[in-house]
Amino acid sequence: MVLGISQTLPEFKANAYVRGASDVQKISNAELKDKWIVIFFYPRDFTFVCPTEIQAFAKLSKEFEREGATVIGVSTDSYYSHKAWFESDEKLKDVNFPVIADTTHEIAKAFGVLKESEGEAFRGTFIIDTNGVVRHAVVNDMGIGRSVEETLRTLQALRTGKLCPVEWKPGQTTLD
Repeated sequence: MVLGISQTLPEFKANAYVRGASDVQKISNAELKDKWIVIFFYPRDFTFVCPTEIQAFAKLSKEFEREGATVIGVSTDSYYSHKAWFESDEKLKDVNFPVIADTTHEIAKAFGVLKESEGEAFRGTFIIDTNGVVRHAVVNDMGIGRSVEETLRTLQALRTGKLCPVEWKPGQTTLD
């Protein structure tokens, strides 16, 4: 079961890879309080679809920042796997957001995206508001990449606090 809309972000503390940091970084939901958060899960490091998504989040990272959102990647791989992959794959050179190493699978379980038989996460994307409440949740199967542009558009729509019609984009009229 996926963490549902209107549910509160579960508490977590985890190790994360952050480009440029000399060692493991600690990250928790407590330090993300009062911020919009976009958390995305991906199955594994050193794979084929995952870097295309991660690269897309990096490409739009400034847009997410303009919306006041912190982007966080998560997989069940270790910090050392993340470090080796992110520092060796040219496609990932622009990734500057934290990538959590959920080796205990606790975070993936809490979000309802753990594929237990494989010990990896489905492609889950969650947008959490400044009160720690899940406002958007989408889960894709392993072989289907998500639309990062749609994630950004959804965040922008949520931040208006208004009713947004189909295919709404920033600058367009919302509904009363």
